[in-house]
Amino acid sequence: MEKNIESTRQLKVAKEIQKHMAEIIRSKGMAAFGGALVSVSGVKISPDLSVAKVYVSIFPSDKAEAVMGVLQENGRALRGELGSKVAKQLRIVPEIAFFLDSSLDYVEHIEELLKK
Repeated sequence: MEKNIESTRQLKVAKEIQKHMAEIIRSKGMAAFGGALVSVSGVKISPDLSVAKVYVSIFPSDKAEAVMGVLQENGRALRGELGSKVAKQLRIVPEIAFFLDSSLDYVEHIEELLKK
């Protein structure tokens, strides 16, 4: 039973981080990412709430590498902004690791295959 409560907490914290990270990235504007549209598609958080894996979708996908570079370079600053938003809810602000969510590319690939 204990594990179930913990995973519920993880889900709530992940949802909160996803919401705030999306706001932070949106506030930077598309110009900060070379004109690419960046959206936070999901967040997975470690059981001890110390590490958050932030999954981002990038459109168009050919700008993905450049955008991921920008996100990684600015990881500390983004974590700082996140900290100011979740300071009341969390004792520690988790370390942030960005990952590319390629599910949009996958969907596009499947659509191309279906057209043939």
